[in-house]
Amino acid sequence: MPSVSTQEHKHPLWDLPVRVIHWLILLLLPASWWTAEEGYQDIHQYLGLTLLAAVLTRLCWGFIGSPQSRFRDFLRGPKAVLAYFRGTPSNTPGHNPAGGWSAVILWALLLAQALTGTVNSDDVLFTGPFYYVFDSSISDFFAALHEPIFNVLLGFVALHVLSVIFYERRKGQRLLRPMIYGKTDGRYGTGPAQPAYKALIVAVLLSGMLFALLEMAPAPPTDYFW
Repeated sequence: MPSVSTQEHKHPLWDLPVRVIHWLILLLLPASWWTAEEGYQDIHQYLGLTLLAAVLTRLCWGFIGSPQSRFRDFLRGPKAVLAYFRGTPSNTPGHNPAGGWSAVILWALLLAQALTGTVNSDDVLFTGPFYYVFDSSISDFFAALHEPIFNVLLGFVALHVLSVIFYERRKGQRLLRPMIYGKTDGRYGTGPAQPAYKALIVAVLLSGMLFALLEMAPAPPTDYFW
């Protein structure tokens, strides 16, 4: 996939916030699954809220981040996606038209997974922080989606991994190296990277808002345990 960047300005393809969030999610997903399976619900909840903050930060970064991290760089209409599958080259060194939508679906699934976890409950030992925000029938409905969404998410993660292997091995496109080092030979950004501290500010603000919402979340009814 050729870069449209000049050789005199070899900007990072993926800036530091994009890379950190990418690998953080990679760690959080299996850790969240393991803690749920082993019954460490307090840690599971903490990991889920961290995942929620990370995904929200990445979505915000899609509007204010570096060139290739922005939605406008890689989100294309159906015609562009079909044209790509028919062999038309991508016009950006970042996500191709198909990969861009694949990334958005992954983020949407991660967001849904984290949000449904906040209203989840086993009626015994664990109750999500926002379970009592809604009527129990509404919370239970969304909580019931938590596990099915995770199963769908696993399928898309597997598809993502297979796609990376395919592009690396069959098409000779370096995808892993830029996600580790930011760039590689022949794959550079189209402009300078945004300072990483901006993403940190966004993450802190979003985490602060989430913490404030947690503090305002209604407690269990006084007669709940009787």
